[in-house]
Amino acid sequence: MKKKRWKEKSLPDPLEVSALADSLNISATLVQLLFIRNIKSFQSARDFFRPSLDQLHDPFLMEGMDIATSRVISAITGNEKITVYGDYDVDGICSTALLYMFLKQLGANVSYYIPNRLKDGYGISEKGIDCVKEQGTSLMISVDCGITANAEVSYAKTLGIDVIICDHHQPKESIPPAFAVLDPLVPGCNYPFKYLSGAGVAFKLTQGLANRIGRKEMPYQFLDLVALAASADIVPLVDENRVLVKYGIDIINSQPRLGVAALLRRSGIEPGGLSSGQIIFSLAPRINAVGRMGDALKAVELMLTNDPDEAERLSGILESENLERKKIDEETLNEALSQVDLLGDMENNLSIVLHNSGWHPGVIGIVASRLVEKYSRPTVMLTTVDGIAKGSARSIGSLNIYDILLSCQDLLLHFGGHQAAAGLAVPLENLAEFIARFNSIVKEKLADEDLRPLIEIDSHIKFVDLTPKFFRKLDHFTPFGPGNPKPIFLASGLESVGSARIVGTNHLLFCVRQIQCERIFDCIGFGLGDHLQTITNQKRFEMLFTIDSMYKDGKLLPQFKVIDIRPEE
Repeated sequence: MKKKRWKEKSLPDPLEVSALADSLNISATLVQLLFIRNIKSFQSARDFFRPSLDQLHDPFLMEGMDIATSRVISAITGNEKITVYGDYDVDGICSTALLYMFLKQLGANVSYYIPNRLKDGYGISEKGIDCVKEQGTSLMISVDCGITANAEVSYAKTLGIDVIICDHHQPKESIPPAFAVLDPLVPGCNYPFKYLSGAGVAFKLTQGLANRIGRKEMPYQFLDLVALAASADIVPLVDENRVLVKYGIDIINSQPRLGVAALLRRSGIEPGGLSSGQIIFSLAPRINAVGRMGDALKAVELMLTNDPDEAERLSGILESENLERKKIDEETLNEALSQVDLLGDMENNLSIVLHNSGWHPGVIGIVASRLVEKYSRPTVMLTTVDGIAKGSARSIGSLNIYDILLSCQDLLLHFGGHQAAAGLAVPLENLAEFIARFNSIVKEKLADEDLRPLIEIDSHIKFVDLTPKFFRKLDHFTPFGPGNPKPIFLASGLESVGSARIVGTNHLLFCVRQIQCERIFDCIGFGLGDHLQTITNQKRFEMLFTIDSMYKDGKLLPQFKVIDIRPEE
């Protein structure tokens, strides 16, 4: 595979950096990181370092909020049956639990429904609507789905069910004829922040309701669920999302609900040090697993339970399902790699589209992401469900996968998603033409250089500047995620210290120091075992890394997570 590209981000004016560094009493390197995030004044830096619930936007700025809250209050006071209609991923599960518990606390006659991924597919369906109708539902509130369910919402209306849509996905040209639609991306919606998670939109509905009944702080108890959803759904952790996730993680670290505490124990994470990254890599896969393998209701029950024994039992089910999911992941990945080999020389294939009728629909999105990591090519993975090719698409860099599918929409039954990831369904008779057109469009949009993974460097760093104060201030940049990624540092003039070695599956473990500095730091490079010779040949090297932490000899110390290494020229 081609070597990664290193590119330094544009440097801000050094005089402006120096002035802000003096006013904030922090290093110029940290101020440079602020400028990269378009934070260039004392007040904006203060707001960034001290996220506050006062920074949240007025929920009634969202189009449809007034109508939606009025309808919900009417349903509660009239003792109408309300059903929260969710989705089977982390965002949908947390959205469902959040809204259900909030309405329950208000005394609502409320239940919840989540479709079975394998039997019902994604989103609102007529089958699902029939189920909630049988329960006597007159108001259905969809969370994390519904914005493209035009026919289904129309069907619900014929059964006398009012529908309120709470979604965050991209709408299509026509909006479903719902009683109210809450989605910041709907044309004409003036809500100032467009990138909430599904749980974020559901939270805004609870905020609107709480404001109307004079219980403004009531929804804040559910911010842990918003943090889980936003982190897992990879929404930008900027603006309002950053505040929601910061406070939500604080709740998990200080007083996690029983179900989340049980998941932390299963993950080997002690409450108090949870990060958004740990949500993504440890908690989210366990919550997602039950939905991927079939029944997401167990995950909702885990979030709702007040029984410690039940929390342990349900978390055990999630753990077992996740282990089974991992096994199927590996089997599917190996089969996919075999198919990629049949495609021929990957240097000349700018995209990967694979189909296998036997693949489990719950894991192909994960495998598609792993193929993107390995080959740095936009990837589509499809299986067959009820005679239809269904699956997931993942993109690279700035390539908009949603726009590509939009150009293929005449060949698709349906699709939805965003720039980086999407879901789709293709009639089998259209599959060959879809593959040809998809590949053709990608070839038009991608240059050969786009296939080399690009690493953008935030700042050069000298080890002498890595003081305890620097690490404390860097911690104030959290929570990290899209829009606020962990800073990537470049250090030169390096040499390894002691015995570097390969551990696990090709992971590089070593210690490093920089010339003219005696400080030594621990490093780990996941999947970078091939660079062992580079750092042990007695020559200096340079590396890109982010800064994490690790416990060593009972102390919490910095650890560098190495991204790439190359010999120093």
